[in-house]
Amino acid sequence: MTWTRCAKIAFIGSHGIRKTTAAHAFAGTVQRAGRPVEFAREVVRDNPLGINESATGEAQLWVLMSQIRQELQLAPKAQILVTDRSVMDNHAYYLRACDGQDRFAVTPLVTAWAATYDLVVRLLPDVPLRPDGTRSTADAFRDEVEAILDATLPAMVPATRLVAMPASEVRDGTDWWPLAERLAAQIGEPLGAPGTLPPRARGAVRRTGRPGGPAPSKAPQLALDLDGDAS
Repeated sequence: MTWTRCAKIAFIGSHGIRKTTAAHAFAGTVQRAGRPVEFAREVVRDNPLGINESATGEAQLWVLMSQIRQELQLAPKAQILVTDRSVMDNHAYYLRACDGQDRFAVTPLVTAWAATYDLVVRLLPDVPLRPDGTRSTADAFRDEVEAILDATLPAMVPATRLVAMPASEVRDGTDWWPLAERLAAQIGEPLGAPGTLPPRARGAVRRTGRPGGPAPSKAPQLALDLDGDAS
């Protein structure tokens, strides 16, 4: 059964907190549920105007508009859209670049667009920054962005659509199935496509040749590339 509309989930926060790893692993989980998935990658690395502490308001405006454009392009193509970042955390970088002022009057647009995410997963920065050759490793910079997000996010995303998760919990073996079920429940749809089974049930079929046999001790998970993640 095809869902009546695309569900959208965003993994957000400052840089270096395993958002990309989490988003890819979640996308793999919903694919195993038999749902077509599109992945909106982080756009900031394509920014021709500069990134990190020296980014200007114009540079962060480019990122915001590129984020929205990418989501508009991908949402019609799948039942679930998983985004690495969102307008909300990109807005926090924008405000920092503009010294706290909304120079281009984009906050109303960002607030309205925030309502298009069915579920928002905020990863909290409890892991150290690691150099990747692109993003800043300055703790003060990351802390500034997180403080702005602390102040702005509650007005944009209600608690019913927000999940807070320490970045340290994103690791090999993290079970994303309950989060996928919560996303499906947000729009009143079943997670599994017809003919699919939850991870534990699928494991039981493989081991016993029939449903209802002993379940494996742990649901199968997508291997996570923690060392290669920079966002």
